[in-house]
Amino acid sequence: MARLFKLQFLGPMALFVATLCAELAARALAYAPSSEFLWFVNLRMFGIFQRSYGLLSEVVTIPGFQLLGIALPIFLLACLGLAARSRLPLALASHLSFAYAAFLLLSWQSPGAPTTQASLGPIAIPQGAGLYVLAAILGTCLMSLAISHLLYLRAVREEI
Repeated sequence: MARLFKLQFLGPMALFVATLCAELAARALAYAPSSEFLWFVNLRMFGIFQRSYGLLSEVVTIPGFQLLGIALPIFLLACLGLAARSRLPLALASHLSFAYAAFLLLSWQSPGAPTTQASLGPIAIPQGAGLYVLAAILGTCLMSLAISHLLYLRAVREEI
């Protein structure tokens, strides 16, 4: 039970680490704009954060809002829940991290003309390294969400 409780922390932590790396890659690119490696990291690996920044910048114009306004509060909420051994803050952080990961996935859908693929519907996903980053974020956040639900169902069953 304690190990499952601690596993809920992985989703918010993965989201925070990925957002922090994306922000650091963007800042490093500002200092070394001729670096091919930094361009690859910024465009290919963390392109999902650029798309979501484009959507969020229409609403919030604070620089670094994805890190300081979304990922950091979720991570701090998860840290609070883990330190206090409280289920509610950790479960809330896992739910919010999955919601933001879903937003990252949905922000990848381009507003232009989509291509029809084998799924009979329009879909656009990142390719290569960006796909792996997005899959890691979604996978850990989904696992964290599922564990959160499992622990609450166990708690309800014990009360009955």
